[in-house]
Amino acid sequence: MNVIYADVLFALSVFTDYLLCLVTARFCSLKLRRGRYLAAAVLGGVYAVAVFLPGLPWLAHPLVELCAAGMMGLVAFGCEERLFRCLVAFLAVSASFGGAAWAVALRGGSMPVPDLRLLAAVFLGSYAVLTLLSRTRQRRAREHRVEAVLTFNGKETAFTVLEDSGNCLSDPVTGNAVMLASPAALRPLFPGREALPELSDAVELVSQAGRLPELRGRFRLLSCGSVAGSTLLAAFRPDTVRVDGKERDDLLCAVSEAAKGDGFEGIV
Repeated sequence: MNVIYADVLFALSVFTDYLLCLVTARFCSLKLRRGRYLAAAVLGGVYAVAVFLPGLPWLAHPLVELCAAGMMGLVAFGCEERLFRCLVAFLAVSASFGGAAWAVALRGGSMPVPDLRLLAAVFLGSYAVLTLLSRTRQRRAREHRVEAVLTFNGKETAFTVLEDSGNCLSDPVTGNAVMLASPAALRPLFPGREALPELSDAVELVSQAGRLPELRGRFRLLSCGSVAGSTLLAAFRPDTVRVDGKERDDLLCAVSEAAKGDGFEGIV
């Protein structure tokens, strides 16, 4: 007969669930929110103990487990912009940890309740491997990220852009290349009119800019095609553009919310 100590199980669950949240955050390049991760881990610990309580075997049903994991993900990453992506990453990381623990437990013949010290060692090893992979991924991603500095009407903004060789967007009139920038990155160029780049409709943005004396004639529409179809973008020519410290006089700048990603605010 296997004996499970609730306090040991709770402590191990909190420990491993906290690591799961931490690794997920690193994979998604998030700002670490350790308090939220600890709260999610405590929730996971309570669930882990409840599964073994008399009269609650239904908690071990896969659908209930998935719901519990979803609740933990909401607690840990509910304030993030890309919540769904974080939840998927959290489930994937959890599956990786769980798969490693299951394999070791089967190999040691200690199922259904494996040695808790062995499980702790497995989780620490998995955490080290996943953390290494995450840092390698982030390092490679940073190699393609550079700083862009734009000036416009005497104002300046600086933000990180992703160098994308697949960005073939160009101005059909001049043939100049077009960089994409998120509304948040361009906001400093429009003091007093910060809401202007936030307009989701490109036609409305160009129309609104045309009503302002300092912006009249500076914005125009560009057609952009992708696998998802074609769309219109509002674009303007900055007074100066520097990308990775190099002057670029062949770039227009188009406003696009899609230009925002993990650690960058534009695409060039």
